[in-house]
Amino acid sequence: MRIDSHQHFWKYDPVEYDWIGERMGVLKRDFLPEHLLPELRRAGFQGCVAVQARQTLEETRFLLELADANPFVLGVVGWVDLRADVKDQLARFEGRRKLVGLRHIVQAEPDDEFLLRSDFCRGIETLQSQGFAYDILIYPRHLKAAAEFARRFPGMRLVLDHLAKPDIKGGALDDWRRDLGTLAAQPHVSCKLSGLVTEADWQRWSDAQIEPCLDAALECFGPERLMVGSDWPVCTLAADYARTMGLVLDFLERRAPAAREAVLGGNAARFWRLEERTT
Repeated sequence: MRIDSHQHFWKYDPVEYDWIGERMGVLKRDFLPEHLLPELRRAGFQGCVAVQARQTLEETRFLLELADANPFVLGVVGWVDLRADVKDQLARFEGRRKLVGLRHIVQAEPDDEFLLRSDFCRGIETLQSQGFAYDILIYPRHLKAAAEFARRFPGMRLVLDHLAKPDIKGGALDDWRRDLGTLAAQPHVSCKLSGLVTEADWQRWSDAQIEPCLDAALECFGPERLMVGSDWPVCTLAADYARTMGLVLDFLERRAPAAREAVLGGNAARFWRLEERTT
């Protein structure tokens, strides 16, 4: 099965989604499973993992309800406040088998070493003890802290979102590439090939500008720890769904069939144990 490892759903509200600025007008509407499914099928994908976009328990519940009603939504990466009583919050979702992981929007935190805060790490310990994975959402400047964070949790399933958002538009990639390699040296860390078209020039990007980042990810993580993701609908700021996924599909055409199928779905199924969650 081919799986989109990273996409979002929402019912648009300007207060709840205040991060959607004026340049992002295309995102100021509802994006729901019935809008994604035709795009998914046209691109040759059969399933997806829905990821949180705002930090509320209500959104996590909303995503789980969508997943229960739509079998092609194979899992949900939700949110709980990892600095509070994590066990109590997770208890509210007991029995919701499609809750496969959690994420915090670390990129928005003013502390560049937020991942290493003791209260946050206590929350991660609870996630690990209950068998959840964690998505790392950061910028390149946070990669050093992310590497130390990964070292502190050697048994935790961790996945880096959007390659830590390299500066494709500005072309400043040397430090990012070095620090990505440091994080990738931790064998329990995976990485999503997602969110790259929006780090380039939205109107004038090309495959040639983005492929060095895909090359770096493949070299650092290998095909066994990479998974494709659209970041739909955010990707539509720079490209439609087919074009976004086609970038990675074309890149993988030059790889062995086994590697290609791993990145396109096998790794995601294994990482989140999706077969266990949906049967």
